[in-house]
Order: sequence, then C-alpha cells, then structure tokens
Amino acid sequence: MSATSVAEKWVESTAGMTRPSDVVWCDGSKQEYDRLIEAMLRDGTLLALNARTYPSCYLHRSHPSDVARTEQLTFICTREREDAGPTNNWMAPAEAKAKAGEYFKGAMRGRTMYVIPYLMGPAGSAMSRTGIMVTDSAYVVASMHIMARVGEPAIKAMRRDDDFIAGVHSLGDLSPERRLILHFPEEKLIWSVGSGYGGNALLGKKCHALRLGSWQARQEGWLAEHMLIIGVEDPQGEITYIAAAMPSASGKTNLAMAVSSLPGWRVWTVGDDIAWIHVDASGQLRAINPERGFFGVAPHTSPKTNSNATAMVKSNTIFTNVALTPSGEPWWEGLTPEPARLAGSAMDTGHARRASQLAFHGAGGAVSVDRAELGRAAGRADLGLHLRVAPEQRYSARVRGLRLGPRRLPRLRDEHRDHRGDHRSGRRRAS
Repeated sequence: MSATSVAEKWVESTAGMTRPSDVVWCDGSKQEYDRLIEAMLRDGTLLALNARTYPSCYLHRSHPSDVARTEQLTFICTREREDAGPTNNWMAPAEAKAKAGEYFKGAMRGRTMYVIPYLMGPAGSAMSRTGIMVTDSAYVVASMHIMARVGEPAIKAMRRDDDFIAGVHSLGDLSPERRLILHFPEEKLIWSVGSGYGGNALLGKKCHALRLGSWQARQEGWLAEHMLIIGVEDPQGEITYIAAAMPSASGKTNLAMAVSSLPGWRVWTVGDDIAWIHVDASGQLRAINPERGFFGVAPHTSPKTNSNATAMVKSNTIFTNVALTPSGEPWWEGLTPEPARLAGSAMDTGHARRASQLAFHGAGGAVSVDRAELGRAAGRADLGLHLRVAPEQRYSARVRGLRLGPRRLPRLRDEHRDHRGDHRSGRRRAS
C-alpha cells in the first residue's frame, strides 16, 4: 500500500509531536485484525466472551472516568465563531491548538502509533470520502476495522494528494482535565486526546462523518445528516427508500432494524445513524450510509424491543462497558426482564461499580458490529435484518421520502422548537 507524499509528511510531523516508539501503517486485512485481537487478549485490553454462545465476541472496559461522549469538551474551531453553528461549542483555532498541543507533546512515548487510512462509504462510490487517522489505541484500530473500509481502498479513493480528513487521537493520560475533542474544518483536521471511548476516539464516526462531513458537504454541494436510511419493499418487489432524522436516543436504530409484520413486505436496512445525501444529474436525492458497521449504545435494547439487534450481536461483536455474567455472556440494562447475576469477581472494584450502574440505572453499553458478517448471516432464521447497498444506482439509494422528528418529550432540547417555541415534528416528501 502506498500513501501520498502529503499524507506521509503529515504522519511524520504528527509523530514528531507525539513521539511514538514505533509507527505502523494499517492495511485493513483480516490477519491484521486477528493480530490486534490476540494482542489485546494477551494484555487484558479485551476479554473473550463465551465462545459457544457469543463466537468471536469480546468485551472492552474503558477507564472508569471515560465512559461517555463528552459534549462539554467537544469544540468546533473555526476562524469565525458563527461558522461553528448555533448548537456547537466554539473555540478559536489558535487557542485550541495551544491548549491541546501541550497534551499531545510526547503523548505516545513508549507506544505504537497506528496510521489508519479509512474510507467512509462503499469502495468505488463517488460519494465516499477518505480519512487518515493516527492513534495509540489498538482497540480503536480494531473498531475502525469494523466501522470503515481500512487500507488500500481509502488511498485509492483519494481524488488528489491532499484529499483526506486528518485525525489525531491519543489516549494521553486519560485524565478528564486533559481531555479535548477538537475539529478544525478549514484545515480538514480533527484532534482528540484524553479519551478512548466511542465517538471520542473512533474519529470516522461523529467527528468525520457528521461534524467535518457537514462542512465538507457544504463546500462540495451535498449533505451529511444525522439520518437513518431504510428501504421498504412491497409484495411486487419495488423498494421505496426513506431517510429519517431523529436525535440520539430517540429510536433511529430500532426503526432502521424494523421487521415487517405485513405479508409480502420487508424492510431493508441501509443505515441506522448517518446519511450522506447527493443530488444526481436528474435531480433525484441519492444517499449512502458512510459507515461499514453498526456502532451504538444499547440501553433498553432487548429481544422484545429490537430482536434484530440482540440477534446480530451474538457474533463478531466488540462490546464496550457491558456487564458480564458468570457464564461469560454480555448483559446490559433491559436485556432481560430481571437483572442478571453478574460476575463481580471478574472485575476490579471500579469496573464492578460501573457495571452495576450499567445494569440497574440505564447507562447502557456500546457495541460495534461487523456489517459484512451480518450480511453473511442475514439468511439465518433467527435474524430478520436485511442489509442492502441499494440496487437502483450503484452504491446509493434513491431517497423518495424524508422524515424529520424531534426528541421525545420531556427530553426535548430548545433547538428542536419552532420559532414560536412549540415542539413540532414534520414530514417532507422528496421529489
């Protein structure tokens, strides 16, 4: 795999700042993923789950102080404050660089710096975009293997030498006082330090696909939206694709994984969280899911509320911060009608306390699931999830309808009110 000179120079300068003991370029192969898993099992970063009931599944526990996205430490760093948007935190780029730069100095000393070229969107699609991130977390590398196309496909998709979103991630010392997630849209740059959890660390997720993606989309004339994409197939085989915008924790994933109870009808799952939407030459909306896998929290997710989700995570899944039963199976609040008996002896005090919170107070757990593995499993009788890259045009779905909805009351935030202060939801049909 060969990278561009611009990418190589950026990686070299980043290594000069963070001072890793080694630099490894990731190729995205299964062999690489397997090596990472084996190394993390040896050093305790991952725990293997019950191989009979949860094959190729692992549990990762983040630091007790690092268990959630940190919106209060997440900033958009544009030259002009108004360009950050009304719902984001803003910090001046120079101030942000000075502050986080101190945290990054020598942050990777004694660690390996992994370089991850990744592609958001299907390989070969003109709607896909490349990112290159560096990290000192093997867990992040393995998770990015699941959530994006890693390696040569990302390099090949670059339209010019500098056509990539650059991301720097380091665990740092995991101190909340030295934690920042920074976005520099004008530089196509992301800096994240001090967290190894979820979207704070997997920079292709919210940081790239939504935050910098929306800036890139505005520059290039498309949209990056917090939307699920589903296809509804009628008995005659015609599929109507719909995108729906709903905030976090409002049911996007459950809707995206719906199973039709109507004879002859079925629902195709294209994406459950993010949609990149273009207008084609004929004026039609075309959408892709930029993510390769599924990643999300799972409070109240159960066979009753989402049978597809609980079935699909039973293989090829990395669980984060779920409780562990004595039989080596994952458990989170709401998974069963009654709380499971947890294997507290397998956890240190801090983790056992956090697992108890997961189990009984609704903090939930995070899961990363490989869509490719799900695609191979989609024909199983116990899995009604249908995964699809839309057939109407290569790599994209022709979106016929848009659904816009607010967060459920009483958790509605002010940005979801109309100009009169009323809470409203809307429907819009695309032409």
